[in-house]
Amino acid sequence: MLKISMAVIVPFMLIQLFIPVQLKAQNLTEIKYLTGTDKDHQVEWDFYCSEGRKSGEWTKIAVPSCWEQQGFGDYNYGSDDEDNRAKEYGLYKHRFMVPADWKNKDVKIIFEGVMTDAEVKINGKLAGEIHQGAFYEFNYTITDLLKYGVENLLEVKVNKISANESINHAERVADFWIFGGIYRPVYLSISPKDNIDRLAIDAKADGKISADVFIESKKGDHISLALYDLQGNKVQDLKVDQLIKGNNKWNISAQASNIQTWNPEKPHLYSLQVNLLNKKGNTLHQVNQRIGFRTVEVLEGDGIYVNGERIKFKGVNRHSFHPSSGRTTSKAISIEHVEMMKDMNMNAVRMAHYPPDIHFLDVCDSLGLFVIDEICTWHNPMLDTEVARKIVKETVVRDVNHPSILLWANGNEQGWNPEVDDDYAKWDIQNREVIHPWSIYKKTNTIHYSHYHSLINDSYSKDKILFPTEFLHGLYDGGHGAGLQDYWQQMWNLPLSAGGFLWDFADEGIERTDRNGEIDLQGNKAPDGIVGPYLEKEASYFTIKEIWSPIYIEDRFIRNDFNGIFRIENRYHYTNLSSCKMTAQWLKFDGPKGDKKSQVLSESIVELPSLSPLSKGVFKVDKPQHWESADALHLTATDQHGKEIFTWSYPVSTPKNANNKLIDYASTGVVKTETVDKTIRVEANGITYLFSKETGLLSEVKKDQKIIPLNNGPIILNQKDEIIDIKVNAADDKTEIEVVFEETKWMPAWSTIKEKRSDIIKWTVHANGLLDLKVEFKGFRNLKGFRGITFSFPEEEVAGMKWLGDGPYRVWRNRMKGTRFQVWENDYNNTITGESGFVYPEFKGFFSSLYWSELKGNNNNGFTVYCRTPHTYLRMLTPDSPADNKRDKVIPKFPQGDISFVMNIPGIGTKFQYSDSTGPHGSQEHYFGNDDEPIVLDLTFEF
Repeated sequence: MLKISMAVIVPFMLIQLFIPVQLKAQNLTEIKYLTGTDKDHQVEWDFYCSEGRKSGEWTKIAVPSCWEQQGFGDYNYGSDDEDNRAKEYGLYKHRFMVPADWKNKDVKIIFEGVMTDAEVKINGKLAGEIHQGAFYEFNYTITDLLKYGVENLLEVKVNKISANESINHAERVADFWIFGGIYRPVYLSISPKDNIDRLAIDAKADGKISADVFIESKKGDHISLALYDLQGNKVQDLKVDQLIKGNNKWNISAQASNIQTWNPEKPHLYSLQVNLLNKKGNTLHQVNQRIGFRTVEVLEGDGIYVNGERIKFKGVNRHSFHPSSGRTTSKAISIEHVEMMKDMNMNAVRMAHYPPDIHFLDVCDSLGLFVIDEICTWHNPMLDTEVARKIVKETVVRDVNHPSILLWANGNEQGWNPEVDDDYAKWDIQNREVIHPWSIYKKTNTIHYSHYHSLINDSYSKDKILFPTEFLHGLYDGGHGAGLQDYWQQMWNLPLSAGGFLWDFADEGIERTDRNGEIDLQGNKAPDGIVGPYLEKEASYFTIKEIWSPIYIEDRFIRNDFNGIFRIENRYHYTNLSSCKMTAQWLKFDGPKGDKKSQVLSESIVELPSLSPLSKGVFKVDKPQHWESADALHLTATDQHGKEIFTWSYPVSTPKNANNKLIDYASTGVVKTETVDKTIRVEANGITYLFSKETGLLSEVKKDQKIIPLNNGPIILNQKDEIIDIKVNAADDKTEIEVVFEETKWMPAWSTIKEKRSDIIKWTVHANGLLDLKVEFKGFRNLKGFRGITFSFPEEEVAGMKWLGDGPYRVWRNRMKGTRFQVWENDYNNTITGESGFVYPEFKGFFSSLYWSELKGNNNNGFTVYCRTPHTYLRMLTPDSPADNKRDKVIPKFPQGDISFVMNIPGIGTKFQYSDSTGPHGSQEHYFGNDDEPIVLDLTFEF
């Protein structure tokens, strides 16, 4: 932990990166940090904790911080019983010097966030009323309380539990971790006596500027304005068209010309310099506010428009959180979070469920995300009107100038107080719309966790703009990417849909300082993230990245008559596709014994069409000479900033053709076969195979006297037919074992043709030891359950897996997107998604488009399997269920056995939904169609 041993003084210009012109220091505002600036830069204060750990004595604490993470007090989650709640308070003391030349200044002390009730004293005197509400910036003017030229004493009493019960219900009984302390920075602002207290600015897309300038001045006479870029270069002086003077609030207007607008694809920002001048034209005070020019309109029965473009939110909910420091974060964390959201091709974020750190909104402004800013409430009872009014004011006053903020949320899930809905407009010069998340309110319907079929939007509220502020709850491995393909297809094509916000960004797991740093996710309450506690990427990360790609490519397959044409749609709101780039790579892959890296046979630039936003077209990939010899085509798109949008992959060679080049049956050996009792024994090239004479199942494999524990297969799943014949055809070069089942119906019950068919298992042992397996089974028109085969293999013998197929993450039926076809290699892990391990990709599960797989054994007892059947899923073991397994909706059923080869897989649900309700891809019923031919699984095992 980096400590700051002395206070830091820097120029303070609201939100500013530079001083555009040279001014005397007395014309600027300075800030002096009394704490550190974030979780990695802290200052020690004196501290006393009333109860719990390290209580009852004065000691030191690093500030800002949540005191639980410094070893004080006790932990609570919002759902804990009232009797088990910690109720400690903390006393803080800090001494700081005040220069003598501040005596003629205006000095304020600013607290960016304190949990929860804060009583502030300067030199033993109250600075003002006790502040209530943990997530809101507050300040006191302390000019008359300070002693100048000497040391001063700051004392703060922080009660973890508020004296206001509505605050407790809103913040302390919510579904998230409860902390105490001065968890955000504290600083002094030192301004001239005649000063601009704050600004509220509305900068429209047409360059029109309107601003409320709140002043504390007797000498101020007029205002001058200038516009700068963020490098400090003057763009233009602005003529003040209108100045209306009120009591401590002046309203001004101006017109900027030739500006670039702000949007999340091109987040252009400027700095507006505002000078308070006296009658002689001398500058009394200067502030510089970062702004973006944009116009937001919420048009009833139509949609949400930004700069004249109707937008769809590709959003996620996000807590301000870090496992080691709780709610104390840093700008570096904010940047990392926003960059990951942008990498997933998101364009929006909802504050869950409180205003974030200022630096997070700064980053949303600069990197480009739409924001819904929200005050903290939680169901009923709602906030008291008196305190709610203060909280609304504090939120809007702090955040009003961020161009990223499009909407205000007056609390969460019935926690809103309708008496303060209109208060936002009192403080917001932009008059942004207010929403009630999960409710039908005015122009919007923000319903939470509705099922897929709700997106037909045919209820009495069908004229409302529909955007769920929470959907596809990501408990454990469920939700998020699972179901998003179906939801998004409907949202994209539904005119009144404005998209939605997934729940949520990261698992809220805390390092318990009372448990030696153990990560605590409160059972199934907090493992809801697309990423883990330390931002470990789960599979949904990449699924979302593909589905929300602004370049949409229609699904297609490459066959011998491939014409190189792909159909494409530009799903940007503001960007022409010509600003993006795409490369095509034709790749060749080594086999199991080769290198994991691919060989690039040919690489070329793809000329993307000049498509305006929301338009469709085609592009063509050049086919190099002998393109059919490639194993795959990869298409990688990058955006105007050089960031990867996504890489799409397309198998070129079929599994049969690819594997036939790898499998060599040549041998000079001889196959020995004998039947003893109930066992068929076959020996070839040092390998002994034992098969059951009664079932034809493989019962043992032994190579050089070492057991390779693949056995008890192939069991044909969802089949109970009787075996009518087992034949053994032995020859010197190979032995064939054929198992024939009784004939049973395979046609639909309503069919006028009543045909029967036998399932067949056929083993072939070759002289070089290779083992072929061909299984023919009925392909029903539609069914629930698995079609495929399964084997046993003890999990404790598994060390890892290398394979050619989609990866590196497992898939579910309703989460197929986001993978890439190539050679992958994963070590064994027993990660339970969102609960333990946090090693991703998870090793266990279903993997799509299997060509071959090398299973690595812990005792040199693995094997390789080649699969010639297209569209086959490899089932690798069975994931363990979470300990808090009360949500079977996110625990899909697996076939019997350990290793399976199947033609269909299950979907996965969410915390509140079974997979069936997430869309067609989540259905338990699988339709294969009426196929005159049986399904054939064609495998070769190499031991």
